Amino acid sequence: MTYKEDCPFCNPERDEKQKILFENECCYFLQHDNQQDVLEGCGVIVPKKHHANAFELSKEEWNDTYELLQHAKTYLDQAFSPDGYTLGWNVGEVSNQFIFHSHLHVIPRYNDEPLAGKGLRYWLKQPENKRKKHI
Repeated sequence: MTYKEDCPFCNPERDEKQKILFENECCYFLQHDNQQDVLEGCGVIVPKKHHANAFELSKEEWNDTYELLQHAKTYLDQAFSPDGYTLGWNVGEVSNQFIFHSHLHVIPRYNDEPLAGKGLRYWLKQPENKRKKHI
């Protein structure tokens, strides 16, 4: 399937708060106004064709994702001067994916954040996240 009528990433122009900052042949770099309060500068790179997750991307879509990531970094460095980045794909409901259209999170990080120094692994490595032993 390459398009879903009810998918927000297949139809980014339908949401007035969703901004298409850049695009190339296969992908968009989007920023949503609702996400900018806490995660200043954050955005997502999404393929224009509907794919449930990153494992379904074509080689061309991976190349265009890379190209937009470099473009987004240049823009974000100039516009927000972050001290680092967190990049991530969520695949499946268990990983907190709730829009089932593949998207790469691009999250600028800042030294003065309350959670500076804590990235993806920090949250996953908490003792309460340890799986129970199966018998």
